[in-house]
Formats: sequence, structure tokens, C-alpha cells
Amino acid sequence: MLVVAAIFEIHIEFAQSLKEKRMVVKSLRDKLRSHFEISASEVALQDLHQRARIAVAFVTSDGPTADALLDKIHSYVETNTDAVLAGWTSEKLDFDEMATLT
Repeated sequence: MLVVAAIFEIHIEFAQSLKEKRMVVKSLRDKLRSHFEISASEVALQDLHQRARIAVAFVTSDGPTADALLDKIHSYVETNTDAVLAGWTSEKLDFDEMATLT
């Protein structure tokens, strides 16, 4: 079992206020949640009106499935927002689902 987390940093060039930024971030976050059925939240740069970091997380059974979903999410972020993707990173944490529980 893999727990996967990724952070996407977006640049919202036209945003002149935090309110304009929030509209873009909320829209992208909600689209990611509904389209991929994953967790998504703004996690950093909340005080900057032209940048945001959105984290996503999900659980899957294997590496190829995780990689394929990450690729789809990455492409989705690049093409389904009014912002520009400035960068992203991801990590996978491998759990033994048969481990002894305490």
C-alpha cells in the first residue's frame, strides 16, 4: 500500500488581492477533489496574492498506479486553472498492509 503526497505551486499572475487568489485556489482544489477523489488543500503561501501551494494526497495499492495518477493530476493542474504551474514535487510512503497492529 502506498500513501502518496504531492505539492503543486501555482502562480496566479492576474491576482491583485487575496480574494482573487482564493477564487482560483478554491476552484482548483474543488476540481481536484471531485475529479480524482483525492484530498487537496492549500498548504503554504497563504499571505501572497500571486502564489499558492496546493497539496494532494491519496492511497493506492502499487507504484505504477500511483505514478499514473500523479501524471494525470499534474496534467490536470497544468490545463485546468487560470494559473501557471511553477513547480511540483511528490513523495510515496510504502506501508506493509499486513504489518502487526498495536
